[in-house]
Amino acid sequence: MALRSNPTIRQLRLGAELRRMREQAGLGGSQLARALGINPAHVTQMESGRTGISVERLRTVAARCMCVNEPLIEALASIITDRDKGGWWEEYRGRLSQDFLEVAEIESHARGLSAYTMAFIHGLLQTNAYASAVFARSYPPLPGHEVDLRATFRLRRQQIIRSESTPFTAYIHEAALRMQFSGAKVQSEQLAALVEASEQPNISIRVVLFEVDTAPLPNENFTYVAGPVQELDTVQTDSEVGNLLFDAPAHTARFRSLLAQLGSAALSDSESREFIRSIKKEMESKHA
Repeated sequence: MALRSNPTIRQLRLGAELRRMREQAGLGGSQLARALGINPAHVTQMESGRTGISVERLRTVAARCMCVNEPLIEALASIITDRDKGGWWEEYRGRLSQDFLEVAEIESHARGLSAYTMAFIHGLLQTNAYASAVFARSYPPLPGHEVDLRATFRLRRQQIIRSESTPFTAYIHEAALRMQFSGAKVQSEQLAALVEASEQPNISIRVVLFEVDTAPLPNENFTYVAGPVQELDTVQTDSEVGNLLFDAPAHTARFRSLLAQLGSAALSDSESREFIRSIKKEMESKHA
């Protein structure tokens, strides 16, 4: 079987979980290879996502690694059986960076999404004008066609929540509600869109006020992506160097703790709706 030159994010995650399974059993790569009757290089290739495995091989690996977590094994088996199902984001391969495709891929397989943003409205809730304004603020500046391409891609991502198939909770800091990327008109339209989105049954928008002193730091903007089992949860953050993904149990536990803090400190859904409306009115009166 030819080695993959560009594994998908789910293929990489499958490999990472195989490695974690082996390490938790206290086995080295050579030891597992011997138990499976394969070359040690094959183990490395499986764990790096560069070669696929069958469901039968997965169960053999789990048995050799003494893994009795059947829900996890079933979830990993689903990744294997879904391997030939490409997503809409593949249309953009070669036109956008891998970071964009990875975010769309992990969101499409999420059982639930939770996010916190402080400087901007989350991408899954942005209007076209707002998204374009955010991308236009990049430095060095992006050419116009790149701004349009990224904004279009971002709006296509929103189908995952607009279809009401995926629960989404967005914790938005007051600073993001007041931050203007392209004037009061664009921001006012964005705030109106937030109110409308918050009325969907699967979307919860909750505001974190300036006065809350337990909010995460400004560089803690993140999206928590719930998998079919907790072991397959992923946290996605943005940085100056690109998209960062965290899936180690210690990392996901930390972000679950942050979400619990936000849940206790943020305004309720109805209070948040009224607060967003009040900022919209305030903004419109100042720029009337």
